[in-house]
Amino acid sequence: MKNILILLALFAIGCQAAETDVIKQSLVKRLPNTQIDAIEETQIPGLYEVTIGPRIYYVSKDGRFLIQGNLIDLKNSINLTEAKLAKVRQAALEKVGEDKMIIFAPKKVKHTISVFTDIDCGYCRRLHSQIDQYLKRGIKVRYLFFPRAGKDSQSYNKAVSVWCAKDRNQALTQAKQGQPIEPLKCDNPVDQHMKLAGQFGVSGTPMIVTEKGDILPGYVPPEQLSKYLEGKLPR
Repeated sequence: MKNILILLALFAIGCQAAETDVIKQSLVKRLPNTQIDAIEETQIPGLYEVTIGPRIYYVSKDGRFLIQGNLIDLKNSINLTEAKLAKVRQAALEKVGEDKMIIFAPKKVKHTISVFTDIDCGYCRRLHSQIDQYLKRGIKVRYLFFPRAGKDSQSYNKAVSVWCAKDRNQALTQAKQGQPIEPLKCDNPVDQHMKLAGQFGVSGTPMIVTEKGDILPGYVPPEQLSKYLEGKLPR
């Protein structure tokens, strides 16, 4: 009996591997420049979860049908897609690395947030005007640029100039206060930030990504954000 169970398990693994190969071949054929990071079986028979960068899709086992959207467990009231996306976002941000972000850190870090920001966005400026209040609550703020006007816009050029400044933190603060900064050019991660923002579905700024990978669209006051990160507000 034990041997039969082992054989059945091996057969199931073999079938799953075959289905995974079919899905991969189908996606590569139709999306030749797409990097597939993972293919995993879902709780729904015949439906597979495909991770492409910080995005998740669902594909039938024959590779014919692709579904874009959230997979929700109604019985347990769990958004399975969002739970997985949170982990994917964390990984994507860590791949960028803190050396390609502008960071404001308190002496003692309790929580870390990553913020997609536009220098000329009103609510982004409001958030940054309270940076000391975030730091006072132990919140480390990691900035990534998302100039909403697009590449080569004034906001984009300001972002590049801030990055190329000798003191990036000071230059960012001055720019967000509406003060002129020296126009500069150098190797910079602004395009990389914008690409990631697009993959995250950023449509407005600021957009906050918590250390757990949750998305908080828009400005969140320091006290409210602190309570949320501490688990004192509903997620």
